[in-house]
Amino acid sequence: MRKLAILGAIIFAFVLFMAIPAVITMTGRKDLYFTFTSVALLSIASAGVWLTFYMGRINIGQGAYALIGGYVAGILMTQYQLSFWLSLPLAGLFCVFISILIGLPILRLRGVYFAMVTLVSTEVARLTAMALPITQGAKGLTNIPLPDELSLFGMTLIPSFSSLSNSNQGFYFLSVTLMLIAFALMYRLVTSRFGQLCLSLQQNEELASSIGVNITSLRIIAYAISSFLGGIGGAIFASLSQSIYPSSFTVQDSVNFMLNCFLGGLNYVFGPILGTFTLYFGWDLLFQTGKYQLLIYSIIIILLMLFLPNGLLSIRLWKAKARGAV
Repeated sequence: MRKLAILGAIIFAFVLFMAIPAVITMTGRKDLYFTFTSVALLSIASAGVWLTFYMGRINIGQGAYALIGGYVAGILMTQYQLSFWLSLPLAGLFCVFISILIGLPILRLRGVYFAMVTLVSTEVARLTAMALPITQGAKGLTNIPLPDELSLFGMTLIPSFSSLSNSNQGFYFLSVTLMLIAFALMYRLVTSRFGQLCLSLQQNEELASSIGVNITSLRIIAYAISSFLGGIGGAIFASLSQSIYPSSFTVQDSVNFMLNCFLGGLNYVFGPILGTFTLYFGWDLLFQTGKYQLLIYSIIIILLMLFLPNGLLSIRLWKAKARGAV
């Protein structure tokens, strides 16, 4: 089983780094770099939402951290002339700081109460961005520079994106690399003792507490990791689009991050990748149906939830059961 997982990861990395760029080169569809970069960034943010699900909380507020991360990176680069490579981790860490402040009181809430508070947080982040002078209100931040050169000991590790013939290609490789790293770390995390303890919170919080599990610390750490991933995704998006506005991430985006996890499968680490891919491209494919796009989209989502309540990845369990029955 472990060998199959490693083989699957190698094939997936080959597709990302070799097959997709080769297809784009052959077809000349360079705009697809932007599309696949968006999917990778949404997957990273959705991974954070999945982690909070894993500890038993429904998180509908990831859009707030994506927005905060985008603004922090944008402000650091445009108003303080910091490098993108320094602004990126700082944006994620700022989101961690905010999540700890917010998480301490709200992580005590359960079920729909926690979900509602996180949902409201996205709107609060949007209104805050509208009100603060440093974020320039509805005008937002524009002319955010592309990532500059990253060098170490005089050796260029990553060239300046402005020197590339297609900067979107640079963002693509950056985003898919970070996506693979994020999900590899997530897999390692949930298979560690920390992950088992988070799972115990999902299954029976009272029992976990009675045997000495530090529930508060686990909740805060998981929520902080979740917000860090959201902030990173938002920061790269701001540099990719070279702008960030209060409407860049809304409540609808927070709901979509949650749907990505549900659709892919809440019991599977890689569920957010599959869910994001399916929702993103599924919505685009339905564009041909015109005014019926939303209706058909909603019906398909409802049917998937009815017949595959554990997500698309649970199909393989059906196959396993079928083989067992035979």
